[in-house]
Amino acid sequence: MKTGFTAGALVLALSTVSTATLADNGFSARLLGTYRTGLADIDEGVSSGETVALRGSRMYVTNADDVSLDIVDVADPAAPRLIRRVPLAAYGSSANSVDVSDRNVIAVALAAAKRTDPGTVVLLTPAGHIRRTVEVGSNPDMVVFTRGGDRLLVANEGEPDCYGNGCTDPEGSVSVVEMQPIGRRPEVHTIGFDGVPMPSGVRIFGPGASVAQDLEPEYIAVSDDGDTAWVSLQENNAVATLDLRTLTVANVTALGVKDHGVVGQGLDPSDRDGAIDIRPWRHVFGMYMPDAIAQFQVDGETYLVTANEGDARDYDGFEEEQRARSLAGDHPSLAGIVGVDDNAALGRLTVTNAPPDGDFDHLYAFGARSVSIWHAASGGQIWDSGDEIERLTAQVLPDFFNSNNDENEAEGRSDNKGPEPEGVAVGRIHGRSFAFVGLERIGGVVVYDVSSPHAPQLVDYLVTRDFSRDVAESDSGPEILRFIEARRSPTGRPLLVVANEITGTVNLWALGD
Repeated sequence: MKTGFTAGALVLALSTVSTATLADNGFSARLLGTYRTGLADIDEGVSSGETVALRGSRMYVTNADDVSLDIVDVADPAAPRLIRRVPLAAYGSSANSVDVSDRNVIAVALAAAKRTDPGTVVLLTPAGHIRRTVEVGSNPDMVVFTRGGDRLLVANEGEPDCYGNGCTDPEGSVSVVEMQPIGRRPEVHTIGFDGVPMPSGVRIFGPGASVAQDLEPEYIAVSDDGDTAWVSLQENNAVATLDLRTLTVANVTALGVKDHGVVGQGLDPSDRDGAIDIRPWRHVFGMYMPDAIAQFQVDGETYLVTANEGDARDYDGFEEEQRARSLAGDHPSLAGIVGVDDNAALGRLTVTNAPPDGDFDHLYAFGARSVSIWHAASGGQIWDSGDEIERLTAQVLPDFFNSNNDENEAEGRSDNKGPEPEGVAVGRIHGRSFAFVGLERIGGVVVYDVSSPHAPQLVDYLVTRDFSRDVAESDSGPEILRFIEARRSPTGRPLLVVANEITGTVNLWALGD
């Protein structure tokens, strides 16, 4: 697929709200309203509205840089109204995640001022009154309650501050908080990775790091019965399965790599070719490296959905990201790869200088520009979207293909990770299962019908970003997606809630009207 940047019939840039329906299976979505935090500042790099949770008529939105929590009235989703902004800077340096339980307890994860120190979870009432604080692991990046609210799980990423002498690299872990009645201190269990067997293919590569230090929990999905959790280990290109009955790591699964040399699994690797050019490239592989992960069931089998964003380590003492042309200059074994010396081909693609197998015979890019489905029990991949997402955005938004989330220019991310699928949520509507995947860079939400996990259908692309306006005046940078069941929705019908960190906006979509 090679085209220049010309407007097409499906360009959405001049429409404030657009959907591109791609398969007719009865799915429908309608934008109800948008909440604006008013805190985001693109020029200053200030983000807000990164994560969101909703129950009933109350929505809870974190503002990372402001270190605060917005409590929003969404009884009328068309007109969200700020009730209260709760300052949380006394408890940490960044508000990273929020969830609300079936018991109406709100949990917010905060990183410490020194991010390698233990973090804090603040527990609040729906009115924003702080009930208690709980100490957890280093850099708590995500919180999620089990169904019923008996437990709270916290992904403690445990990132280093640097590598080398005088540096601190805390262990990654998952905290399991046993919720207690008001007045009683919750009990906290820590699930670590010390001594856990690592299969080949799991990336353990931080200089001088132990396995427990190197593994960095990113996101958690919990089974409906609360007995099992799956944790994405993004930098390690793996998923850990936790047994919540025994509070142990059951296993860690290496996710492998995607062959971008196969037809249907191509990519556009250059921001300097002046065209949309999605095609296979031999000797180029993508490490899946998922950010968000979700679980769903079909016919009694549990499946996982991953948004294969990708992420590189970049610290004082170790930087793994390198341009393909530069890497080939350092390693002559790569020089024979077609296009590696051409900036209009593979030359500018960012790849790792720490290949999974240790050999410099292929190029390994960050992420897979896709969404995947995995069999939860075996860990095997049963489906991947290939290059479908990049082709979709090329068709729908050709003038802004692979644009970044802070500028309205085409191709800004082709040499990096493309559209960057980051957030994912799964829910059932009218007896069918749907996966919603947020594209962090170009924006919008891709919708798949996953009722047949081996053969999902692409059914919609929901876009609220308006490329005809300044980025700050629209919606950009979808970070977290939440599917809200009808029983928890203010409308009594399912909702999709999308938190956009670049613009500090939250979109509320009605589903299945």
